[in-house]
Amino acid sequence: MTKYFRYFEYAYLIMGGFFIFETFAIWDTERNRAYIFIFLAAMAIFMFFFKRNFRRKLEKRQKNKK
Repeated sequence: MTKYFRYFEYAYLIMGGFFIFETFAIWDTERNRAYIFIFLAAMAIFMFFFKRNFRRKLEKRQKNKK
C-alpha cells in the first residue's frame, strides 16, 4: 500500500511543476490567473512534503507493529 503512496507523492511534484510552468507561460498576459497557479504550485509542493511525512510515519508504525 505504501508503494502507491510514493507514486502519489511524486504526482504532486509533477503537478507543482506544471503549475510553475503555466505561471511563467501566462505571466505577461493573465497576471491574476498566474497568481492562482502560484498558489496551486505552493499547495502541491506542500502536499508532497506532507504526504511524504505521513507515509514515513505510517511505515515506521507498521515496522514497529511487526
